[in-house]
Amino acid sequence: MRNETSLWRESGLRLSGFGHYYPRLLVENGSADDPAGNAVDEAVIGRLDVRSRHVADEEETPAYMGVRAARAALEQAGVTAREVDLLVFSNWTDRQFVPEWGPHAAHLLGADQALAFDVCGACTGFVHGVQTAAALFGAHTGWRNALVISSERFSRRVRPGSKGELIVGDAAGAAVLSRGADADAGLWDSLLISDGSGRETITVYPPNGWIKSSRDLVSIAADSHADLATRMLARSGTKMDEIDWVVPHPGTGQLHTAVRERLGIPEERFVTNYEARANTGSASVPIVLSEMSRDGRLKPGDLCYTPAVGSGWYYGGLLFRV
Repeated sequence: MRNETSLWRESGLRLSGFGHYYPRLLVENGSADDPAGNAVDEAVIGRLDVRSRHVADEEETPAYMGVRAARAALEQAGVTAREVDLLVFSNWTDRQFVPEWGPHAAHLLGADQALAFDVCGACTGFVHGVQTAAALFGAHTGWRNALVISSERFSRRVRPGSKGELIVGDAAGAAVLSRGADADAGLWDSLLISDGSGRETITVYPPNGWIKSSRDLVSIAADSHADLATRMLARSGTKMDEIDWVVPHPGTGQLHTAVRERLGIPEERFVTNYEARANTGSASVPIVLSEMSRDGRLKPGDLCYTPAVGSGWYYGGLLFRV
């Protein structure tokens, strides 16, 4: 293992506000909606433990949803759209050649002073966005605020009538990254790892653009989570029992159990909204952080760790103190 240290511990950067948006249509999964599925479904999904999921309509594009999540994040951070210097937009479910979603979202938001662009990284997109924004802060010392938006329509990337359709949903989440963290607060570290040898673990190919998972997905993802936790905790000199909240990207219930057991994470500190909102791609981490900040669970001083895995193969996470 390389001799690694936390990237941002002395940067003075902090996640100052969170926001989220759910589409208007809420679809309930009834008990009769649990099809047997195939061998891959059994290995990856197992028991259907998603009760409900949101499905976007034609008006609720990634930009439409992302702007509404961003407005909530900016309001919580006390930052206006015109004070945003950088906007990073993560999306993998509606990839197109041009134009990118970021400039469109910045225009709709009124953040016309911001440099805006897209990143992908599949379900690790939020980690990718925050890390990219933090890195660019180092080059642009006059910048004060960055906005990271993750907006996905995952419902469009699954085969209609499949078991996978029942465990994915649409949503947008956003976070403001600002200068001005107090000592020992703010963003401590980010790590994003790519491993092209795992590129066939999850694929989405033309012409249909439907997701296909390897039956080894859970074990591969659990191994990635273990490697990520080992490296990030070592980089920061932190133990898992010192972390107040583990907020992972939710893959499936099978994966959640495997990760908790592998890393010894108490269930009460392992937070997803998978059962109520399903797997929402790169939006999954910021929407949970937004919900936690609004219902009072996320308090000043809390230490948070946000691991994620995604097609590519990517895995990565953030470590930050509120």
